[in-house]
Amino acid sequence: MKRSSIILMVVIAVAMGVIISTYADSSTYGTFSDAIETKKELHVVGKLQLDKEMVYNPEVDANYFSFFLKDNDGKECKVVFAGSKPQDFERSEQIVLTGQMVGNSFQANKILMKCPSKYTEDKIEIKEVKATS
Repeated sequence: MKRSSIILMVVIAVAMGVIISTYADSSTYGTFSDAIETKKELHVVGKLQLDKEMVYNPEVDANYFSFFLKDNDGKECKVVFAGSKPQDFERSEQIVLTGQMVGNSFQANKILMKCPSKYTEDKIEIKEVKATS
């Protein structure tokens, strides 16, 4: 085999590997109902339910935070995040969670908060928090 053919085959194999890994890592947007059905990782968009219980006690477990979120379809679900509670969490206008359903709760591994900016009303400040493993 020619050297150029071998190099071309290696480049094609690497390109296919990158495409497959990108596809495998991508997740789609959905609701809690979708997460229950698919058992795959999804992005769920919703609003924090301030009238429901929010649990974060760093003296007991600094990597456990739970709260209730209502998705865009109106379904409410308990969310468990394996990390610390983000600063100004209660002020967030909208929350985007990345994770999957485990039992009756949504296990989030990433939280993206859209908070009102403290400088102007028409700009939105975005904060991203990842779970610590």
